[in-house]
Amino acid sequence: MARIFKVSELTAAIREVVEMHFPFVWVRGQVSNLSRPGSGHIYFTLKDDQAGLQVVWFKNTQPASRRLNLDPAVSLGNGQEVICAGRIGVYPPRGTYQLIAELVQEQGPGDLFLAFEALKARLQEKGYFDPGRKKEIPFNPDRVGIVTAPTGAALQDFMRVAEDMGLGAEILVYPSLVQGDRAPADLARAISRACREGRAQVLVLLRGGGSLEDLWAFNSEEVAKAVFDSEIPVITGIGHEVDTTIADLVADMRAATPSHVPQHLWEQRNDLRVRVDEHEIRLAKTYERFLQDRKEQLDNIAKALSWLSPEKQLQRREESLNALEQTLHRQAGAFLDMHQRSVHDLEARIQSRFGPDFWRIRRQELVFWQEKLKSLSQSLVQDKAHQLNFIREKLASLDPYGPLKRGYSLVTVERTGRFLRSVNDVLADDELEITVIDGQIKSRVVPQAVRNQ
Repeated sequence: MARIFKVSELTAAIREVVEMHFPFVWVRGQVSNLSRPGSGHIYFTLKDDQAGLQVVWFKNTQPASRRLNLDPAVSLGNGQEVICAGRIGVYPPRGTYQLIAELVQEQGPGDLFLAFEALKARLQEKGYFDPGRKKEIPFNPDRVGIVTAPTGAALQDFMRVAEDMGLGAEILVYPSLVQGDRAPADLARAISRACREGRAQVLVLLRGGGSLEDLWAFNSEEVAKAVFDSEIPVITGIGHEVDTTIADLVADMRAATPSHVPQHLWEQRNDLRVRVDEHEIRLAKTYERFLQDRKEQLDNIAKALSWLSPEKQLQRREESLNALEQTLHRQAGAFLDMHQRSVHDLEARIQSRFGPDFWRIRRQELVFWQEKLKSLSQSLVQDKAHQLNFIREKLASLDPYGPLKRGYSLVTVERTGRFLRSVNDVLADDELEITVIDGQIKSRVVPQAVRNQ
């Protein structure tokens, strides 16, 4: 009967076999997924083109010197080719095996790093990174196309931040693989599809963080050419801030992370609300100033029209006539008083200087001249009265409504707005307004009625 092992028993047996057969080994590979926690230990994966090995390098086995040129623990980075020496151990809680390194020796850049630099140089020579060809990313777009894995965390991070920004936009997701051997061709197809449809105003390439190998699909010439040929502006949000891919260099704009992309596309919604409130306040103030200006203009026009109206003109002339009449009365009275006083003075002087006969003769002459003076005064007053009546009659003749009281009427041609004085002033079918003393009458000119005498 076959023995049934407990997990811990089987793991312990495997650990014993592994540690017994590999007490100390030398392994060569490329560093990836490098991690430096606060404990000082270093964790990374040692990889070649077919397999990967987990490595832990404890702090107490690292060199004591911290000079960059002597300490590989300081200069160690993703993509480097290294040789590690140590023992193979099994970690029971996870059931995994790992290399517990005691020595790490740098061997120079890894194959992926060299491939990255070679492709970067080749595309640089072709002008893929030329700033002059980069398109401007539209701000506050209504339709955004996203090329990414639909179930990935990068899309969720993007949507979470985008919810608090802008005024709402249509998000078009173009699904694609973002890791693995088939990812470059899949990414290129998704970008080409978005360009063919032409619905998106801006195209976003999204991918969460990972090792150099995880992000390698975005370091392919196939994806770089698709981004370069895109007619739609492209912005990338790939990996973390320290990660830079070929797609980032070719794109029109690079965001540090997927969650940073919305900040380059939309404003914060609260900022937009504040700006709307500010514009509303300025609009209200501008509208109030506009109404006040128009009210002042209307008041000025009303005053001008009131001053020029026929009623006001007649009122001013009547006031002027009353003033002239009062002046005439005052001057006539003063004239009579002055001559009367003069007569009295002359009479007294004559009486004092001449005798009774002289006075009798002179009295007769005085009576004559007195009568004559009275007659002249009356004539003068009558002349002034005639002049006053003439002015009143002339003023009355200027009243445009005076003739209406005598049975006449005023005819206005509505087409020209002028009074009708001749048959030449009207045309057939012209609208006429006939004003009589108690209202207006509308009429139309018939063709047979328009003829000269």
